[in-house]
Amino acid sequence: MEKSYNITEWPMDSLEKKYVITEEEKAKSKYGNLVFEFPMEENECVAAGDPEDFVIHPQAYFRGARQIPGSHFNCSFQIFVKPFCIDRVQHVHPKTDEYLIFLGASFPNLFDFDAHIELTLGKGEDAETFIITKPTIVRFPAGVYHCPLNFKEINKPVLFLAASMMPMFGGIYDMPDGNSVWLSYNGPLPCKYDPNKKCDSCGKCINEKWQKD
Repeated sequence: MEKSYNITEWPMDSLEKKYVITEEEKAKSKYGNLVFEFPMEENECVAAGDPEDFVIHPQAYFRGARQIPGSHFNCSFQIFVKPFCIDRVQHVHPKTDEYLIFLGASFPNLFDFDAHIELTLGKGEDAETFIITKPTIVRFPAGVYHCPLNFKEINKPVLFLAASMMPMFGGIYDMPDGNSVWLSYNGPLPCKYDPNKKCDSCGKCINEKWQKD
């Protein structure tokens, strides 16, 4: 018979703690490059016709392998306060899933939600458009086309997370001229190897491993 456990009664592990506090200690530690402090980001592009103040500043992003070597995950953390449209053209991630998360940002109640959001999944005759009016999570399996994503009405702030299972965000976009193009984006931050140069999504950093030599 399988033994049952009550995790609420477990004592705290009594292991000896080796604190890593300073940046110098972190640089020398075995696991230091797995702990990353968010930099503050500012939105660098606004689609034509959308208000520049649609999002609260600053924003937080986790930029995948650029920030934690070997990571196959990236995610946005944004609070939207005015209507606007993300990704006006459809795109697809051929090999990885993506998740979109919509929650209320009238903290502390994540379910205090008052918005009208339209999101399309599928392409052509297969396409279906969903209306989001409550806290919702959406999965885009690898190979499933998605977008446009239109925040048509925002009466209360919306907390939005876009989480992709890839080291750097990228996808195949259907361009207005009829072509399909792979586009990558790694944010407005400087290059990891040259602080005087803006990241151009070259992909060099995604080949790093988290283990130190």
